[in-house]
Amino acid sequence: MNQVDILLVEDNEADVVLVREALKDAKVYNTLHVTKDGDEAVAFLEGDTDQNPGTVRPGLIMLDLYLPKRSGLDVLKFIKGHDDLKSIPVVVMTSSQEETDIVRAYELQANCYVTKPVDFDQLINVVKTIEGFWLSVVQLPPVQK
Repeated sequence: MNQVDILLVEDNEADVVLVREALKDAKVYNTLHVTKDGDEAVAFLEGDTDQNPGTVRPGLIMLDLYLPKRSGLDVLKFIKGHDDLKSIPVVVMTSSQEETDIVRAYELQANCYVTKPVDFDQLINVVKTIEGFWLSVVQLPPVQK
């Protein structure tokens, strides 16, 4: 399994902790970067933050839809409209089961859409499945820095 940086775009601290624990439980030792709103995510991807002064290009993005400042759909539109970022797989992981959100995410070229379970054990299973597929099975494009 290749080591890739993962960007988690999530404003709910409890969900961040759960994803960290699930990755740890799944023995995923990739570097996890966390941004808490849409603007922070875009700044990170542009390399305009202390956390990422232009040196980190994630190999996988896990994106919530309902974010402060800039919505997850707007972040997705930014990513897929940017030549240097559009090849990064984006896993939309959100609590929304709204058909309009699902359709719009795929229209904006999300690589997959996962509804976050509310149960911790189920969330661990979802994160392990994401890890197993995206970091172990799928051939990701090379990271360009």
